[in-house]
Amino acid sequence: MKGTKFTETQIVKILKDLDTGKPALEIAREHGISKATLYNWRKKYNGMGASELSELKALKEENRRLKHMYAELALDHRLAKKIIEKKL
Repeated sequence: MKGTKFTETQIVKILKDLDTGKPALEIAREHGISKATLYNWRKKYNGMGASELSELKALKEENRRLKHMYAELALDHRLAKKIIEKKL
């Protein structure tokens, strides 16, 4: 999947242009994106400011770390179970 060339902060700024009443086609041409991309961004980032966006990033990072910790603990638990079963 191709990654985006815009950061989330840039996307929020582009969407603010859309909220000011500029036509979507003009904004899309200006930034080299399709109207569909613009509307998908609006659906995903609607109403978000820079502070909410940074908070969302922090929460996603924390969620990723917690999932990693859980996976390691589950693996350790499974390994310990196998060792205990072999001893019995």
